[in-house]
Amino acid sequence: MSAEPTESARILVVDDERVIREILAEFLALEGFTVHTVEDGEKALTELRLRPYDLLITDLKMPRLSGLQLLEKIEQERLGVLTVLMTGFGTVETAIEAMKKGAYDYLLKPFKVEEVIHVVERALYRQRLQTENIRLREALTIYKVSEAIALSHDIEHILDVVLRAALDEVKADVATLHLHNPRTGKYEERVKVVASSESSNAPGTGLPSMAFGVLLEQFTQGVPILAHGGKASRFFTEHSMPSELSSFVAVPLQVRANMVGVLNVFSFTPGKKFDEGHRKMLAVLASRAASAIDNARLYGELRSSNDDLVKANGSLEQMFQQTVAGFAQALEESDMYTRGHSERVAVYSEVIGRGLTLPDAEIRRIVQAGVMHDVGKIGVRYDMLNKPGKLTPEEVAVFREHPAKGKRILEPVPCLHPLIDGCWCHHEWYDGGGYPRGLAGDQIPLVGRVVAIADAYDAMTSDRAYRRALPHEVAIGEIERCAGTQFDPELAEAFVRLIDAWRLVMRERGHDSLIPR
Repeated sequence: MSAEPTESARILVVDDERVIREILAEFLALEGFTVHTVEDGEKALTELRLRPYDLLITDLKMPRLSGLQLLEKIEQERLGVLTVLMTGFGTVETAIEAMKKGAYDYLLKPFKVEEVIHVVERALYRQRLQTENIRLREALTIYKVSEAIALSHDIEHILDVVLRAALDEVKADVATLHLHNPRTGKYEERVKVVASSESSNAPGTGLPSMAFGVLLEQFTQGVPILAHGGKASRFFTEHSMPSELSSFVAVPLQVRANMVGVLNVFSFTPGKKFDEGHRKMLAVLASRAASAIDNARLYGELRSSNDDLVKANGSLEQMFQQTVAGFAQALEESDMYTRGHSERVAVYSEVIGRGLTLPDAEIRRIVQAGVMHDVGKIGVRYDMLNKPGKLTPEEVAVFREHPAKGKRILEPVPCLHPLIDGCWCHHEWYDGGGYPRGLAGDQIPLVGRVVAIADAYDAMTSDRAYRRALPHEVAIGEIERCAGTQFDPELAEAFVRLIDAWRLVMRERGHDSLIPR
């Protein structure tokens, strides 16, 4: 078994005996784990709801909530933590019951600390393998969907591919897709896919009617729609929700801030509930579908003339860009620290570009470069990107390869060549102290100098594994301090002025949630 680094793993220890808690906490901490302890199942449940943990070690017999009851609650609420049960009253029957309720392993008291460490390392190794398999499967699904829809301009085919992928990925009973009809202003069901009869629990009376007013209000506020049982009733019209509905997820299809459709999945299987991971995966598929629908419609409208064919070719190139960006987006979606980073970098890059009154074509290139600037991180290990502590010299060297890796990803595709400078040069420093080539001053392409400032500002004002987000004023002070060394001084001065104006406009429009504090 590979001994991969586990220093960032978080472990929750639950036992009503203080001595046991302290011994486990001390020895696990010496092994490099982050350990938190509580004395009963109720407090453990509260802690698991508040913070994510990689592993739970819990006693079997405890006051208020026993270990087995805690396992049931964890399964019911889908808290997603690997559990090891320990007891001084072990029997084969209790071990079997614990495994049935979702426990990974079983420890008998009194135990040797070495045994505990072995079980913990084995459990975390299994969890890492599961996580890597899920990420690989999701990336493969996105690749297959992107490849299938990139070759098609048939909207019906695109919708069918996306819906079947959604059904398979989250193991839903039914998936539907509603598209906005510009003529009527209504959202109309365009396609529905039901799981095979032997595995489906879909109701025979038909699906409930969606309350699109409520859905759109939630989407506009940026609130995810993931509900179970009776709590999903508010998303359907009065009296239309079947009692057997177990879980429901809806994600928007958006094109340039316009809501063009809604992707919905339903579970009617008792105990089968969707989780946040399912919703994120569906959000990525919906993003791919929205882009493909938009391009398909554009192609259909323009294919009657030579000019139409030229524009359709441009839309295909855009599709390829979006497909590559989709991989980066999929990686960001699975990570709470980098989620939305590339999109925000694109926004800040556009603020600078428009403030410099650059031509529209150059602004579009800068925005696209902002979206794609970190595509090279596809080749960097996930645990390295989110390491809470200081990187080793070897890890720094690997991390610094991502601009060159991004260049190699974009280089084979001619239509992506204009984006290479932003990807390759956003870590160059104005005084020549950056990487990968040590360029200085105007040797660094303009797009690289712009993205460098946007990237640094978002990195400072966003939560990262190693620190909390910095206030806006602190980030601005750092950009001013590094003007002339890390950043182009003229662009840094312009950014400080332009970002304040942008923040004011966003507040006037009621978009305070999008503004760094």
